[in-house]
Amino acid sequence: MNNASTAPGDRPVTRYRERLWPGAGLFIALLLVVPAVALVLTPIDGDIAVPVAIAVYVIVAATLLLLSPSVEVEAGTLSAARARIPVSLLGEPELLDADALRRALGPGIDARSYLVVRGWIHRGVRIPNLDPRDPAPYWIITSRRPQELASAIRSAR
Repeated sequence: MNNASTAPGDRPVTRYRERLWPGAGLFIALLLVVPAVALVLTPIDGDIAVPVAIAVYVIVAATLLLLSPSVEVEAGTLSAARARIPVSLLGEPELLDADALRRALGPGIDARSYLVVRGWIHRGVRIPNLDPRDPAPYWIITSRRPQELASAIRSAR
């Protein structure tokens, strides 16, 4: 969601919010947990094998959902997972398609950079960090809507 609104006497407030949910394909692939757990438990107790396998699937799927980080631009601050930084301390966001993201995360990456990367999302942004007190030279954030994220950062400055 990206929108701008103006309160009387205030400057525009830019909002962007995205939760980096796993894709449906991951949950489909995760279904392989059910027969694997059932196969392991069948020799121990065949009656509980399938219910426990289904419970394990539900627990793992719920954990993936609950641990999905959020990316948000609101009130002049970029929040990505647990980190926050004022957008005034950020440079110009660079859009990364799948190939550029792969190169950005490759062998040349600066180990000090701040990453909010999920393997099931293949696009993102790289944002230079201009804060001289912060050791991270840039942030790389995966996003399903990188153009909107970059626009929200630009307009919040």
